[in-house]
Amino acid sequence: MFSRRESFAEYIRFYPVAAALLAINIGIHILTWIPGFGKMIYFYGMGINGAIASGEWWRFFTPMFLHAGIGHLLFNMFALFVFAPELEKLIGKMRFLTLYLLSGLFANIATFFIYDYGFSHVGASGAIFGIFGAYGALVYYTKNALPELRQTILPIIIIGVIMTFVQPNINIAAHIFGLIVGFLIGLSYFNPKRITSWRTSKK
Repeated sequence: MFSRRESFAEYIRFYPVAAALLAINIGIHILTWIPGFGKMIYFYGMGINGAIASGEWWRFFTPMFLHAGIGHLLFNMFALFVFAPELEKLIGKMRFLTLYLLSGLFANIATFFIYDYGFSHVGASGAIFGIFGAYGALVYYTKNALPELRQTILPIIIIGVIMTFVQPNINIAAHIFGLIVGFLIGLSYFNPKRITSWRTSKK
């Protein structure tokens, strides 16, 4: 289910939203390497609670497209590359994009309200955990009908939550609230009655 065997061109054609998000995140990270200009992008895009409190509301959104280093970027982009395609195929392009952005947005809003004004953060982890949360909702509805999905996703979610509390310098609020928001949106997307209505409308 999560084995990626597509060619580069096929990946872009089959999963345009996932491909676009990968390109945007990687492209912005490359821009941050530009002397002077890169530091400005990073500073004005990162989530700084004190700056948000002063009215810089765009910082609720922009941190999900910035990363603290190449390792941080590769970890999140690998998760996006592997797990986003199947979800985009299941729920459709716009629903997937909505899920991703809302999970990241609410993760950053939670970060603002939970941590003090001196807290700063970057990363797509809230949105990535939103993807995991949506799969969790699919597991909830399908019960034992998709054992491969259940056996793959549940350990990933459990390990992800454990590592959130074990690893240093992790935005715990973003991970947990991204997961919760993704799960709640997924409950709406994967509701059996709603899925039936999608199929009917496509006939």
